[in-house]
This record gives sequence, structure tokens and C-alpha cells, in this order.
Amino acid sequence: QVQLVESGGGLVQAGGSLRLSCVASGRTFSLYAMGWFRQVPGKEREFVARISASGGSTYYADSVKGRVTISRDNAKNTVFLEMNSLKPEDTAVYYCAATRLTGARTGRSDYGDWGQGTQVTVSS
Repeated sequence: QVQLVESGGGLVQAGGSLRLSCVASGRTFSLYAMGWFRQVPGKEREFVARISASGGSTYYADSVKGRVTISRDNAKNTVFLEMNSLKPEDTAVYYCAATRLTGARTGRSDYGDWGQGTQVTVSS
């Protein structure tokens, strides 16, 4: 099992930027592909981005493509989500998640370990 702790959320104006971080512990981080998801009350948890275990492959939801960059530092057991040109519809709780599965995994059930989430609020 991997323990995950997100940070970096906050309140930002539309058009602004935020960088989320997720620190992992408990298992060998470099064996896990990592994903970011987001959720608003009353809606399903939505896939945002994914990065392979090595960091060599990334995959993004169409809704964020071009505005968001996922990256990782395996030496620091950390995955990042850089978000630019933020919109009010990006407001959500953002979760990082870990999986040993390969491929462009976008489903919530593909990930076995989750953080507690960090709130991102974008004001108009």
C-alpha cells in the first residue's frame, strides 16, 4: 500500500496558476504509475492526468489538455500537477492516486491507493 498526501491547493483567480504536489510513502514509488483526479460535490470523480512509473509517458483528459502538466520526481517520491489558465470549472477537490497497472488508465477503479485530496477553488 502507498500512502499519499496532497498539497498546494487554494484559491486562485481565473487565468491563474497552481502547482499541486503529492508525496508518497510506504512502497517503492518508482514502481507506480500516478494519476490525478478531481471531484465536485454531487458528481463522479473525474480523471485529470496520468504519468507512467518512469515518467516517460503522460496522458491527459481533453478538458485540461494544454493547460495542465503532470510530472514526477522519483528521487523525492513526489508527483506534481502544474495547472495554468485556470477556469472556474476547474474548481474541485483534487486527488492523487497510485496504480501498478500500465497503460492509459483513466478509471477510478484502476487505482488502488488515494490521497485525502486538496481543494482548488477558481474564482471568476
